[in-house]
Amino acid sequence: MAAVTGKAFDTKLLSRVLQYVRPYRRQFLWAAFLTVLMATLSPIRPYLIQVTVDKYILTSNFNGLLYMSLLMFGLLVLQSGVQYFQTYLTNALGQSVILQLRTDVFNHITQLRLKYFDHTPIGVLITRSVSDLETIADIFSEGLISIIGDMLQLIALIGIMLYTDWRLTLITLIPMPLLMLATYWFKEAIKSSFQEVRTQVSHLNTFLQEHISGMSVIHYFAREDQE
Repeated sequence: MAAVTGKAFDTKLLSRVLQYVRPYRRQFLWAAFLTVLMATLSPIRPYLIQVTVDKYILTSNFNGLLYMSLLMFGLLVLQSGVQYFQTYLTNALGQSVILQLRTDVFNHITQLRLKYFDHTPIGVLITRSVSDLETIADIFSEGLISIIGDMLQLIALIGIMLYTDWRLTLITLIPMPLLMLATYWFKEAIKSSFQEVRTQVSHLNTFLQEHISGMSVIHYFAREDQE
């Protein structure tokens, strides 16, 4: 059985998958908007904490401290609400896409010639149409939009840090090249491991399908001990 191969990131494949988002453009745009909103709200709370410490705690201004506490609590509630709806939309989008993908994959399998099934185990087809499509759905529920949101949040945080104290920010960013290098090494190391996992899952599904479907034949010939 052939091993699972391919590039870790394929722009052509991603563009083909994104075509399934077109019927759900409004849902995708709302999820993207909420992601941008989350990235905008996240840096505000640390800034409010700085203002609270400098202007109200150090000066023992309890009225101002109460006001800032209520403001931060309201911001926390708003962030939680935005995150809830953003998670709901992205997961709903992922399930909608995977429904259409599974329908298309099933229709494609039913149109294949019988000769194809002579050299392709059913377990491989099960893996492709079930677990592999779940991985594709994660692109929308936990991947693409979340990555965009994290990048925007990182840019906003670095912008606020530079505005507050650019010298201290540059010192803080000194380890960044090392982190990027470590991330690249980790990506290269985990790519082969991920491909091996997908291959072994395909083997397992093939083994289970062949043995379960052949169980009646085994009983007929009383070969339980050998199997």
